[in-house]
Amino acid sequence: MNSTIEQQHNYQRVASAIAFLSEHQQAQPSLSALAAHVGVSESHLQRIFTEWAGVSPKQFLQFLTKQSAKRLLRTSTVMDSALACGLSGSGRLHDLMIKTERVTPGEYRNRGEGLQIYYGCCPSAFGGCFIAVNKRGVCKLAFFDTAEDEAGLLTELASEWSAAELVRDNEKAAQWYQAMFAPKPDKERQEITVLLKGSEFQMKVWEALLAIPVGEVCSYQQLAGAMGSPSSTRAVASAIARNNIAYLIPCHRVIRGTGEFSQYRWGARRKQAMLLWESGDGYRT
Repeated sequence: MNSTIEQQHNYQRVASAIAFLSEHQQAQPSLSALAAHVGVSESHLQRIFTEWAGVSPKQFLQFLTKQSAKRLLRTSTVMDSALACGLSGSGRLHDLMIKTERVTPGEYRNRGEGLQIYYGCCPSAFGGCFIAVNKRGVCKLAFFDTAEDEAGLLTELASEWSAAELVRDNEKAAQWYQAMFAPKPDKERQEITVLLKGSEFQMKVWEALLAIPVGEVCSYQQLAGAMGSPSSTRAVASAIARNNIAYLIPCHRVIRGTGEFSQYRWGARRKQAMLLWESGDGYRT
């Protein structure tokens, strides 16, 4: 089986396990109960969960607690330091270098007139992956579970770039996914350009997200404070919700100050899975 497709199947099983553990956290369900819910043997679930996430189901139960999340939030000084060092415009994601580029006022007005955008779907470590790229860089990256979700993402893309020519190419989408996510030695890592389209404030928020280190989280309040706008928490949350570049612009690393993971544009369970993936060794394999 193709390794990426196998990753997607394992993600679906792990996502089901995450949902079950989240809903029954107080009962501290056993591995046997969890395996019965997912529909696989205990040994198989233990293996794929640990391989995918880098932690065991039991360790994930500890990760779920608010106190664990609150302990993670105490590391916000790391992000503050990164922002202070001028890292808000670019950052390292796994073995990638992420570079942001902004849509010009003219491009914003003409909504992509004369621009050709290639898009497509492929399996990924987090379910179905929708990718759109133009000559400037990645202009949309999203995850989905159903054909209806996929159709909705295409409608979004057509609305965001209403005057552009949209060309479907699933084979290229799979190649782009490999370029963005496949692990490589440091000397072979690529610089990925993401094309951001939004207000000046939204741009600042999205670029600030790149300063949050892999495996760390911050609260909406901490992000606003690190940007020098401590009273703009709601505006920061709104900008995060409008991010069109999932994972590469890591809005999944922002949680509520209470330690709760809250909602996520591409699904709260997927957000938990991403954080779990980054908390262990899964994102490096």
